[in-house]
Amino acid sequence: MINTDAKLQAYLPTLRRAEWIALDTEADSLHAYPERLCLMQLCTAAGDELLDPLAGLDLAPFFAAVSGHALIMHAADYDLRLLRKHHAFVPGAIFDTMLAARLLGVRQFGLGSLVEERLGIKLEKSSQKANWARRPLTPKMEHYARDDVRHLKPLADQLKADLEAKGRLAWHREWCDRLIADSASFGENDPERVWRVKGTAALPPQGQAVVRELWHWREREALAAGKPPFFVLSHAVLTGIGAAVAEGKDFEPLVPRHVSDRRRRGIAEAVGRAVALPESAWPRNLVQRSRRPSEAEKRRYSQLERRRDSRARELDLDPTLIASRADLWELARDWETTSQRLMRWQRELLA
Repeated sequence: MINTDAKLQAYLPTLRRAEWIALDTEADSLHAYPERLCLMQLCTAAGDELLDPLAGLDLAPFFAAVSGHALIMHAADYDLRLLRKHHAFVPGAIFDTMLAARLLGVRQFGLGSLVEERLGIKLEKSSQKANWARRPLTPKMEHYARDDVRHLKPLADQLKADLEAKGRLAWHREWCDRLIADSASFGENDPERVWRVKGTAALPPQGQAVVRELWHWREREALAAGKPPFFVLSHAVLTGIGAAVAEGKDFEPLVPRHVSDRRRRGIAEAVGRAVALPESAWPRNLVQRSRRPSEAEKRRYSQLERRRDSRARELDLDPTLIASRADLWELARDWETTSQRLMRWQRELLA
């Protein structure tokens, strides 16, 4: 493992002269809060290597060395956000093998499934939920980590050839570019959105006020404990308490039995703060409920849906890759504006 500046300096020439680089990352998001980037796995024609971001290295030369390469990655979205958040690194180009598989109509597009189907190799999965901040890594963890990159190049070569044969390589490039652009614009969470966990929008305003107070309390508890927020209270408990309070019901039975007395008091205080708020301070839904579609919009939606489904069948694609149901309704209401948010290949398939 590269865990000293001397080892990193010795490895940089390998990266600079590499014709291709495969990259993956591991974080400790299931074990710590906030999460840390704990490991970077790399593979070139010279072999695979592990780099330790927790070792206090000067990583600027590393990122400079890889920045000129199109990085081969799998399901790169989370990795790109980690690299952007923790090291302000945004690659110039990537080849995402998961996106490639999806554009080829593959339904089982996890790395393990693809490597087994395409290369006949079965990957070890037992370390998926491991604590990657652990040092030293166990032999099993190290083997798992290296497996995540050592098969990406032959897999990418096969997928790229198939994309070219089907005339979809340009679609893939555009999707990868969109992924990079999204990661580059990823910034601090909007304070008006960050607390709105799943199920919040269905609550009345007072219930949302309760969720907001509980979310901020949970955030403080998670940071103090260094544990992910779901270790403190689940999203479902937050929204359940919000619903109960808004309906004038006792929320205490909803608090899990394992919660300590101190945290129970914190929950009660957060609920009390929310209940004390005037109505003018209650949150409102950020997105207003859509008006009922007109008959003309319903007809346009049906036309778009038929066109999408027909093209998806012809191309053996998941229809939602072309456009989701929500996208279709927005397109039916305003094609000119909404279509500009789609990728070019999506617009062309719907046109």
